[in-house]
Amino acid sequence: MQGDRKKSENGVKGRSHLTRSEIKRFRDNVYGFYDRNKRDLPWRKTEDPYHILVSEIMLQQTQVGRVIEKYDLFIKAFPDIGALHRAELADVLRIWQGLGYNRRALYLKQAAKIIVEEHEGKIPDAVDGLTTLPGVGLNTASAICAYAYNMPVVYIETNIRSVFIHTFFPNMENIPDSDIIPLVDETLDRTNPRDWYSALMDYGVMLKSTHVNPGRRSGHYTRQSSFEGSDRQIRGGIVRLLTNEGKMTVNEIISRLDTNLLRTEKILLSLVNEGLISERDGEYTISR
Repeated sequence: MQGDRKKSENGVKGRSHLTRSEIKRFRDNVYGFYDRNKRDLPWRKTEDPYHILVSEIMLQQTQVGRVIEKYDLFIKAFPDIGALHRAELADVLRIWQGLGYNRRALYLKQAAKIIVEEHEGKIPDAVDGLTTLPGVGLNTASAICAYAYNMPVVYIETNIRSVFIHTFFPNMENIPDSDIIPLVDETLDRTNPRDWYSALMDYGVMLKSTHVNPGRRSGHYTRQSSFEGSDRQIRGGIVRLLTNEGKMTVNEIISRLDTNLLRTEKILLSLVNEGLISERDGEYTISR
C-alpha cells in the first residue's frame, strides 16, 4: 500500500495516515483470509471473561498448539474463578505442566484470590482494572477486553505487529511500536473488534509461516535464549519434581536434575521469593 509517510523522531520512516480506500483494502484482505482460513480455537467459542483470562495468560510466550492441549483440561479442572481460588497451587501446577513459565500459573492463582475477594468474583471489564492483576500487562488486559467484552481497544502483540510491518513497512528495519500503534488505531474495526483481532492474529500466523518473520524487523524484536541447559529449564525441573513428588531436599533435587549446588540454591531462593515454593527445615515444597 502507498500513502503519506512521515519521519519519526528516531529516524525510522513511518505512516502518517491512511485513506479510506487503503483502510478498506487492508480490512478486506485480512477478513478475506480469515473467512477462508480461521483457526478453530476453543477460547474463540466463548465470551466468558474467566475463560478468556485463562487463555490469554496461557498464550503468553507459548505456542498455540501447546495451549490447546492444556486449556480444556484447565477449564474442566477449574471451571470458574471460585474453583481456581479454592484449588491448591500444586493441583494448578499439575495441570499446567508442559506449558512452561510456571509463574503464570501462580499469577492466575493470585489473580483469582484478588478477583474473588476484591471484585466479588467478577473479572474487571476495563484495561485499568485488569492491569492491577498479577501477570496481566497492558497487552494482555487489552486482549481480554477485546475478546471477552468486544471493546474497541488498541493493542499490539507479536502476530499483530507482523501484519502491520509486512503491510505498511516493506524493506524497513528497526520499526518501533510507536509507528505501528497509530495504524492499529486507524484500521481497527470498532464494530467488531473481537473478530478483527482474531483475523489479524490468524493473518500474522500465516505471514510468519510463509515469509521471513516480519517481526524480526521490529525495533522491539529479541531472539529468545536457548532453553537447553538454562536456568529456565532447571526452574521448570524443580517445580515439576516438587509438584509430582512433594517434599525434597536440595541434595535430592541436585541428584535428580544433575546440576550443581550453588546454581540450584540460587534458583531455589528465587522460586521461594516468588512464592512458587516454600522451604522448611531444609525441605522444599510447592507453596500452599
